[in-house]
Amino acid sequence: MEAVVVDVGSKLLKAGIASPDQNPALIMPTKMKRVLAEGEEGAGTDLEAESMVDTVVRGFVSDWDAFEDLLRHVLYTNIGWEIGEEGQIMFTEPLFTPKALREQLVQLMFETFNVSGFYASEQAVLSLYAVGRISGCTIDIGHGKIDVAPVCEGAVHHIASKRFEIGGIDLTNLMAREIQKSNPGINIDISEIERIKEKFACCTIDEFAFEKTLNSCPVETHTLPDGQVISVGRERYAVGEALFQPGLLGIEEYGMVDQLISSVSNVSSEYHRQLLENTMLCGGTASITGFEERFQREARLCASAICPALVKPPEYMPEDILRNSAWMGGAILAKVVFPQGQHITKAEYDETGPAVVHKKC
Repeated sequence: MEAVVVDVGSKLLKAGIASPDQNPALIMPTKMKRVLAEGEEGAGTDLEAESMVDTVVRGFVSDWDAFEDLLRHVLYTNIGWEIGEEGQIMFTEPLFTPKALREQLVQLMFETFNVSGFYASEQAVLSLYAVGRISGCTIDIGHGKIDVAPVCEGAVHHIASKRFEIGGIDLTNLMAREIQKSNPGINIDISEIERIKEKFACCTIDEFAFEKTLNSCPVETHTLPDGQVISVGRERYAVGEALFQPGLLGIEEYGMVDQLISSVSNVSSEYHRQLLENTMLCGGTASITGFEERFQREARLCASAICPALVKPPEYMPEDILRNSAWMGGAILAKVVFPQGQHITKAEYDETGPAVVHKKC
């Protein structure tokens, strides 16, 4: 059986048999519903019969029991594994994953799921593999975090990398606050705000164009599930602008282009051109309408001697490669790691224990 590749994010889990030029076969939410057992507080009531569990928060697993249940559903129900005949598995890893979490994952895989082989690789490296690069710089804007990571010859330069505890969920909350201001008295569920953001959010061409929306801005209408109609105006631009002006989120940080330049400046100068001219935007939030164009415009105007340039994905790859790049890169690497025996085997795990993950991955 071919290896399974799993990419776990704060909002979505992506999994499937390693097929490098295809999208993952399964994409599903990581948030789960936990039905309360009889005797538990709240059990049996209409309003509290179910509770929501955030399995992954800011990129890292936060509820391991829920995560185990999620993986059982993915691997046995969807992928088709049989108990006692489990195969090999590869996981993508977020930037700066703590050692304890890496060990806990490999322990879960070998001791609970009885996998025959395991491997893990960082998302920044895998995203570049997906577009045919081994060096470059990734800006991964996910649901719960933003990672800026220079990658030199297939290895993340951790000292120069940056992680920000903001992401798509914070932009959703920003839009919720802004919509509440323009539509007072209307209560909107956060899941509906998420849909509104995905439908309307966009970036202006530059900061001056955003400022002009204060005086004049096209207004769209949106019908809520209950039939109420709301207006969506300047708030749609505020969401995209927050990636270039984090002050809109109440955070004292520079925008994405400045963060890229700052990160690369901490790498040896001989790599600067290679990194900046192979910049990759990835993650679901990076697909906001107009974001790529705004990024390129700001890049051309930045003070760096080397202008950042975005990598163009190969034409044969799926259109939404930027959303699934880490999974696709994992599928490419899985085709090499497992056949060549570079993964962790059950025998190696039994001999060394969970710490073996730091030696082989």
